[in-house]
Amino acid sequence: MKSVFVTVGTTSFDDLIATVCSPAALQVLQSRGYQKLVLQVGRGELKPAPRSSQSVAVEAFRFKDSLAEDLRRADLVISHAGRALFDCPACSPGGRSGGAGSCLETLEKGKPLVVVINEKLMNNHQLELAKQLHRDGHVLCCNCSTLVETLQSMDLSALKPFPPGQPEKFALFLDKVVGFQ
Repeated sequence: MKSVFVTVGTTSFDDLIATVCSPAALQVLQSRGYQKLVLQVGRGELKPAPRSSQSVAVEAFRFKDSLAEDLRRADLVISHAGRALFDCPACSPGGRSGGAGSCLETLEKGKPLVVVINEKLMNNHQLELAKQLHRDGHVLCCNCSTLVETLQSMDLSALKPFPPGQPEKFALFLDKVVGFQ
């Protein structure tokens, strides 16, 4: 069963949850062969009730100790571009934020990733990192107003694999993006 995993980390991003659960988004996901939508909704006000309709089955939860299994099962990951996403010292002092899966973890697993920018919560370096990963062809990047269009037009085969196991290269890249170098 083809599935999509959506994560907002430890924050709330109700706009993303509402957008991905909209009839237009569900229709696009169904037309692309996805049958299941798993939502990690964090602290948001929205927590859609589980449902199985003609189109896409929807499950939602707030938090788990680990998102590794959800990431493993996903055929597509949609994530916010916030603190837990990048799981780096500059973005998340002291390590992982609430056990949330990270962008790097998703990319290293070879999962296609759509990064949705939460313009209400963004720090410049997170925005720059998301845009750079998009420019480098590793992720698709959009905001809530363009998510349905992005899902409709995405060509996941065009995404470039992220080079695994090179934290020093990523650290240099991150230093450049945030202006330390």
